[in-house]
Amino acid sequence: MSVSPKRPKGPPLNAMRAFEAAARHISFVAAAEELNVTPGAISQHVKTLEGWAGAPLFRRQTQGVELTPEGQSLVAGFTRAFDQLADATRALHSLKPNADFNIAALPAIAQLWLPKRLRQIRSHFPDISFSVTAMEAPPSLGRELFDLSIFFAPPDQTANQVVVCPDKIVPVCAPALMDHIYPTIGFRDLPLLHDLVWSEDWTKWAQHSGYDLHNVKGGAQFSLYSLAVEEAKAGAGILMGHLCLIEDALASGELTVAHTRSFRTDRSLVIQMPQRTRRRPETDQIVAWLSR
Repeated sequence: MSVSPKRPKGPPLNAMRAFEAAARHISFVAAAEELNVTPGAISQHVKTLEGWAGAPLFRRQTQGVELTPEGQSLVAGFTRAFDQLADATRALHSLKPNADFNIAALPAIAQLWLPKRLRQIRSHFPDISFSVTAMEAPPSLGRELFDLSIFFAPPDQTANQVVVCPDKIVPVCAPALMDHIYPTIGFRDLPLLHDLVWSEDWTKWAQHSGYDLHNVKGGAQFSLYSLAVEEAKAGAGILMGHLCLIEDALASGELTVAHTRSFRTDRSLVIQMPQRTRRRPETDQIVAWLSR
């Protein structure tokens, strides 16, 4: 007669993954964004792990969470384990012939900056399929199967980051609106267009330039910068232009600069690559083409 003894079970893998992400970020919210779940799901996973371990791993506070000594003692081992799992997953993915080259990008970059560059790259790498995922925050390239990401961020001077261009902003509009911009009052009487991602653009530019805007928060708001650009082209108002993203519209004459003074933010358009050991052979060549 065969004997099948009951074996002790470990905690659920998803609970351990949730704890590792929450411990790395010291935040249930940031962990939820990384794992594409709700903060409540992260909290429940952590409670499951705490119940299995019989010890608290986080202290819940009004302003967030902090690791207990027991939780802190686990961080290095959990991080190392999930890094190794990510490496194994990437190695498995690389076995697929002509695997997709996955790019994560801010929606505005994916819509306005990337397409014409991808057309050029595809002609030089015809055997590679390029997939683009638009997302609001950069993914973890050490954990997710993205080959690179393109976002606006402060330059970090590391070998894994390539700075493409500084983020310069300046008011722009359709050429027809220039007839309504006068030397004495400028464009104070014209509607302002706002992008929700960069909601402070107008305030920062006005403070830098010394321009007196009567109602800096007034005007139409858009959840996608590309929509705001289209409305600006249509003459709906003055938009704070990010020069990296509207170079084609300026070159074609669909938009024109509405003020002489630009402002350089603390960000740049940057390409982030995984660590060298996690890159595909063609990654550096593709980045070189993108950053031209």
